[in-house]
Amino acid sequence: MVNFKQFWTKKTLVGLGLGQFLSLLITSTGFSSSELAKRGINAPTSQSFLNYVLLSVVYGSVMLYRRQALKAKWYYYVILGLVDVEANYLVVKAYQYTSITSVMLLDCWSIPSVMLLTYIFLKTKYRYRKIAGVIVCVAGLVMVVFSDVHAGDRSGGSNPRKGDLLVIAGATLYAISNVSEEFLVKNADRVELMSFLGLFGAIISAIQISIVERNELKSIHWTAGAAFPFLGFSLAMFLFYSFVPVLLKMSGSTMLNLSLLTSDMWAVVIRIFAYHEKVNWMYFLAFVAVAVGLIIYSGGDKDDDQSRADVADQGTERSKHFDEEAGFDNLSRGNTVGSSKMGDMSRHDCMTSSGGRETIENTSIGKDMQALLIPLSL
Repeated sequence: MVNFKQFWTKKTLVGLGLGQFLSLLITSTGFSSSELAKRGINAPTSQSFLNYVLLSVVYGSVMLYRRQALKAKWYYYVILGLVDVEANYLVVKAYQYTSITSVMLLDCWSIPSVMLLTYIFLKTKYRYRKIAGVIVCVAGLVMVVFSDVHAGDRSGGSNPRKGDLLVIAGATLYAISNVSEEFLVKNADRVELMSFLGLFGAIISAIQISIVERNELKSIHWTAGAAFPFLGFSLAMFLFYSFVPVLLKMSGSTMLNLSLLTSDMWAVVIRIFAYHEKVNWMYFLAFVAVAVGLIIYSGGDKDDDQSRADVADQGTERSKHFDEEAGFDNLSRGNTVGSSKMGDMSRHDCMTSSGGRETIENTSIGKDMQALLIPLSL
């Protein structure tokens, strides 16, 4: 029988809440981009540029104040910045060639990509419960796509094949970026990651803007109606990038990508209450399916922790058993030697017995440390 108390741990609730906060931030960036598109502004790299500048200034200032040595090689951040910039560019660019339905479906490619990369490079083990949670989440998204919410978007774009390839490439780069950030935030430092990602992301974006979007920026008529969505997009992205490492360190890349599946659903919720639009009943069922999938996936964390604890306990018990056997053997040998000596040799026997006990204790400590370190390495 399933014990539902294991789902409602503090770590699970914080992970779910933070994931949905990030999903709402992504939803707000979508509305900002839509508003800019309505005004004829199509400059995705320029929109992300200000976000990278904010990351560099804010977290770079903290890093300079700390004056700490780098915990990771600087060229790792150059590669990460390039991957992140191009991932954002490719997915946004795909909307010009294919439908939003195709983008939503193919963007799910990032989830199996993340699971494969974390399994290979981070040695993450996925239990059946976590895999079931992923399947339920993706099934919920598929229900949204094929509901009447996107019924008017079933027709393809100007070049669907090109657009679909751009989405798949962008989703793959997103997966590489997320897994790289997870590795760096767990092995380096969050402030260092954000400051250098912002620095190199801004440099790469500036170069790309000068090549690709220079004419587009010149044609923009900057008014309050154009500036506010632009600044809103940058602020939302800054908050998103700031909190992503927290969720990555807490729950991993897969949980992040699953949480972001609800961004389109939150967009529909906003349209219902803000614009009074009607949606198909399948949307509500899909929302529940994704929520249940997230809870199932998050609930597996306690099992993993318990499994590691059980392995540690077994290792400790084996260590104690071996130490007891070693203690009895050494004690037996000490008694035999002690009974065959007399006079001044008895003092030597006492010293030998004391040294034997010290050796046994050191051996016991070494084995206990080994028993603790082996489960952690697993």
